[in-house]
Amino acid sequence: MQDRAVNELLRVAPVADDLARRFREAGFSLALVGGSVRDALLGRLGNDLDFTTDARPQDVLKIVRPWADAVWEVGIAFGTVGAQKEARVGDVDRSFQIEVTTYRSEAYDRASRKPEVAYGDSIEEDLVRRDFTVNAMAVALPEKEFIDPHGGLGDLAAGVLRTPGTPEASFSDDPLRMMRAARFAAQLDFEVAPEVVAALREMAGRIEIVSAERVRDELNKLVLSAYPRKGLTLLVDTGLADHVLPELPALRLESDEHHRHKDVYEHTLIVLEQAMALEDDGPDLTLRLAALLHDIGKPRTRRFENDGRVSFHHHEVVGAKMTKKRLTALKYSNELVKDISRLVELHLRFHGYGTGEWTDSAVRRYVRDAGPLLSRLHKLTRSDCTTRNRRRAAALSRAYDGLEERIAKLQEQEELDAIRPDLDGNQIMEVLGVSPGPAVGQAYKHLLELRLENGPMEYDAAVAALKEWWAGQQG
Repeated sequence: MQDRAVNELLRVAPVADDLARRFREAGFSLALVGGSVRDALLGRLGNDLDFTTDARPQDVLKIVRPWADAVWEVGIAFGTVGAQKEARVGDVDRSFQIEVTTYRSEAYDRASRKPEVAYGDSIEEDLVRRDFTVNAMAVALPEKEFIDPHGGLGDLAAGVLRTPGTPEASFSDDPLRMMRAARFAAQLDFEVAPEVVAALREMAGRIEIVSAERVRDELNKLVLSAYPRKGLTLLVDTGLADHVLPELPALRLESDEHHRHKDVYEHTLIVLEQAMALEDDGPDLTLRLAALLHDIGKPRTRRFENDGRVSFHHHEVVGAKMTKKRLTALKYSNELVKDISRLVELHLRFHGYGTGEWTDSAVRRYVRDAGPLLSRLHKLTRSDCTTRNRRRAAALSRAYDGLEERIAKLQEQEELDAIRPDLDGNQIMEVLGVSPGPAVGQAYKHLLELRLENGPMEYDAAVAALKEWWAGQQG
């Protein structure tokens, strides 16, 4: 690990050493710290570099401004100065995103949502306030001295998440660290130490004082990680999910209508993993959140039928409303809320048409309703098949293959992605001799239905159909 770290540090040395010399000339120390050291030890240090220093923020600005290509002060209230530096490393030009943070300690007032910042004077004091030992290592620059007072290297080698001090003290300092435990478990595929898990259970309610935006950002990182099941399971098992995403643990009590799975919660985690396997261009937050939330309407719609079956009629509609409410509470963007809610609402549409041959009309409506989400809907629908019955799974897969082939064939013949009536509003007014008003909208809607049902019409046929409808309205 240390050999890998040396190689990684040599790779970024032109930038790191140059910056360190400037701090030393100004009478201050500088060290690479936290996630940057962890990632260097894992052999995957990127272009985001985190440093810590005894210099106060205003001093950091004086040092960094003449050197960096860009500087920002968004986090300066918390002791952090951000910068961008273009540098040539070997034969490659790289753009480094840099954060320099003054030694500090943080503590939450029990009734506050914002940490109180106090600056420290030693790197040891700074490292003990870090969230986990694997993030509490530093490399002093430019001499490259490895600093690891809390055994982070050993925990990194063992794949374990521990806190530098007691987990209770760490989570009291910043309760968001409880979410970060789940996130790092998911990103690194690490186990969480038993005493940390115990503290998570005991202190889960403290997450309530953290802002929705900070919780959302950690949840995103968890969901976009390589092993989201690991983090989500920790959230549910410790009770944290009850406070940040209560719809997820609520699924543990519900058997699905096929009786193929232990519960809907387990089914949901499988759907998420299967959706991940279908991603084309890296992690897709919209698809993953839709997979995670697609069945959250089931607990509210569960019914016990006379024949002994359990049904969840219209759970997709109820789930879409619940999804919108939860994501809005977590301060997601309006666009993301709209898209994920729509996918949840549409995830059963394929099954609504049964196993028979799809009509052209049904295909058009499916494409029209999905709109730009069609590709994600394909992936979500395929992922939602978790039956262990291989024959049934193969039949569903073939049926969906058939639907995608039908869509492709119709798209060659028609502009399915932008279905509209064969007459526009101006033409409708001209044919009917009417002014703008409700009648034009009603006529437009009627022609759209004809277009969906029958496909494109020639102009004369569309005019005749419009006049026939209008005559019926007048009668």
